[in-house]
Amino acid sequence: MAGPGLAKRRLPAQLLLLWMLTSVSESNLYLLAPVSVTLEENSEANVTLTPSSPFNQSAVITFNVVFSSKLNYTSVITVPEQVLLPVDAASVSFNVAAHDVGQVTTYLLSNNTALNSSDVRIHFLVVHSSVLLAIIQVIGWIYFLAWSVSFYPQVWENYRRRSVVGLNFDFLALNLMGFIAYSVFNIGLFWVPYIKEEFLVINPNGINPVSANDVFFSLHAVLLCLVYISQAAVFERGGQKISRTAVFLLVIGWTFALVSLFLAIAKQISWLDYLYYFSYIKLAVTLVKYVPQAYMNYTKQSTEGWSIGNVLLDFTGGTLSILQMLLQSYNNDEWRLIFGDPTKFGLGLLSVVFDILFMTQHYCLYTQPPQYQAVETDDS
Repeated sequence: MAGPGLAKRRLPAQLLLLWMLTSVSESNLYLLAPVSVTLEENSEANVTLTPSSPFNQSAVITFNVVFSSKLNYTSVITVPEQVLLPVDAASVSFNVAAHDVGQVTTYLLSNNTALNSSDVRIHFLVVHSSVLLAIIQVIGWIYFLAWSVSFYPQVWENYRRRSVVGLNFDFLALNLMGFIAYSVFNIGLFWVPYIKEEFLVINPNGINPVSANDVFFSLHAVLLCLVYISQAAVFERGGQKISRTAVFLLVIGWTFALVSLFLAIAKQISWLDYLYYFSYIKLAVTLVKYVPQAYMNYTKQSTEGWSIGNVLLDFTGGTLSILQMLLQSYNNDEWRLIFGDPTKFGLGLLSVVFDILFMTQHYCLYTQPPQYQAVETDDS
């Protein structure tokens, strides 16, 4: 049994441990706030700040505006000079008034060093219409569905015919490379915090051009491209193969991606630039990938084997994608949105142009099935 002397020696150690745990607990206190707040012009909203746990001291929160789309940020929004966080408060709210369309980014600062708020940032976005914002989101998911479903008619066409004759192999190979590059770009800009931060630093008043539907569309497209290729490996192909020109373009594309990776690792370019290089690969692929298929249709004087359902859905997706970017640019008074993601805009525009060409081939130029010359037999 421990004696009184031993108990007295243990008591200071226990108090020291309790003090250390209390200090660590307080030093880990931090403030939670919404990353982004969207308001309609000439409206108001309440924003709630929440400490990670009840704080046994009061704190004064002030706002440090670092970015504004207007010279005077108060022409966009009005925020209070300071907000008081009372002792043991579970949360505190403050009012924000929106005046004109624009963007303001502010950091939250605390006068109490025990409350970590230095990394807390709120991005205020004021738009013309919240209804239009909802319409933009709906359009985004509709074009996502149209573009995603557009892959399936070709899958069914190949399966129904048990043949991929008429489907150009150069198109398949280039399409796969393009969507892999597009997926890398979308994933990095949507999910990687470090790269998202780089984008904000370089484009302080910009809006991230990549949304969730872009990410899922590109990943789904890669999967369906692999399905096409597996069908090409199993079904009748009619002696088709990838041309040397396509192989040359593939080598150039992947070599460019590999060299860019080494440059990013060596810190000669930023990781954001590296992602944009991938988006340029996708844009270049979109520019050339339809050409072999259009030329094959021309040489055969037929679109047999090339699904028109694929073309119609692709045209719908491309048109809605452009419409979404135009509406978003108007709603935010930020027409640079169209050029903030040149891949997305270029993808929609080039898709629409080539889809019009394919529809012209199918419905106007090559309406008759290909004619086959009968083989004469000698009955004598």
